Amino acid sequence: MGQQHAKQQEAALKRTPLHALHLERGARMVPFAGYEMPVSYPSGIIREHLHTRAEAGLFDVSHMGQALVTGPDHETSARALEALMPSALVELAPGAMRYGFLLNDGGGIIDDLIVTRPAAAGEGTLMLVVNADRKAIDYEVLRGALPSGVALAPLETRALLALQGPAAAAVLARHAPEAAALAFMGARAMAFDGIDCHISRSGYTGEDGFEISLEAAQAGAVARALLAETEVEPAGLGARDSLRLEAGLCLYGHDLDETVSPVEAGLGWAIGKRRREEGGYRGAARIARELEGGPKRRRVGLRLEGGAPARQGCVISDGEGRARGVVTSGGFAPSLGAPVAMGYVEPALAAPGTRVQLTVRNKEVPAEVAALPFVPHRYHRAKAA
Repeated sequence: MGQQHAKQQEAALKRTPLHALHLERGARMVPFAGYEMPVSYPSGIIREHLHTRAEAGLFDVSHMGQALVTGPDHETSARALEALMPSALVELAPGAMRYGFLLNDGGGIIDDLIVTRPAAAGEGTLMLVVNADRKAIDYEVLRGALPSGVALAPLETRALLALQGPAAAAVLARHAPEAAALAFMGARAMAFDGIDCHISRSGYTGEDGFEISLEAAQAGAVARALLAETEVEPAGLGARDSLRLEAGLCLYGHDLDETVSPVEAGLGWAIGKRRREEGGYRGAARIARELEGGPKRRRVGLRLEGGAPARQGCVISDGEGRARGVVTSGGFAPSLGAPVAMGYVEPALAAPGTRVQLTVRNKEVPAEVAALPFVPHRYHRAKAA
């Protein structure tokens, strides 16, 4: 009975357009957000992680949701999203991207996402990239809240690749020369070896990198062309998670959920000045209150003593043994050769250097609150040519 259930679950999992390539490369596949995804390749997570930091890793992120919001003009579409998000989207220039959040009425995060104003699309078009395990919820929220004349159109036939690392720009320029001119958080349509793509410059590793959105049928050709470059190796979910943890970046379902506000998560920088002043979005009362008086908990980094990593749910205690917070993400940091974690603590414990205790496998492990990120970001900050 158990084997039959497991087979049914496996059969129900979706596959990305690069599934065959993952198997060909010897990937270890696991269920993730309703998809069968590569967690690692034969070289192993640590090798994939360190290679991405040194040269370039190629990630299949086709499981994430891609969608368009379309309206009669940019301001109409932007203000429709601004009713649900604290991001300043009206000011978004053609070819620019912005990180933001869908919020519930209580100011909790339904999802964190990227909004892009495509440079070559219609005047009222905005592109969204949302988390894989939240896209059905996001789409339901958007469809229920967007006003008449503004529509949501999921892009179900597109794949998404992420090329990350210090060699990413040089590698990509061999196939899409225009990509080198992109600024950080910039995007535009261009050709990759004659294949139509929409390429953006951002990422989830802390390194310089790019996302390549294209029709699913063309994904294999682009992935194989990139993997043929000597600097590029495939990387799976395991390395993606350890890279984003070192970079101090949140993972929905761990560091973010519908109870956590952007201010608690240390993401208040993503709330534009105009939005802070005018409000007018879901959850604005809580956000304004926390921006003014501070939140009841704060996301912090944690450096652990010893070699045992702390996982989600580990209790954070003060020097007198009183529970004062909880770990939300944790693991081994290959770039540092040591375990690190992130979690939420009461404000009194949030200052870097504060000593705390983590309960790891029923043992008290000494730790210290640390500034984020653990590994400095190396985004491409230069302006476009």
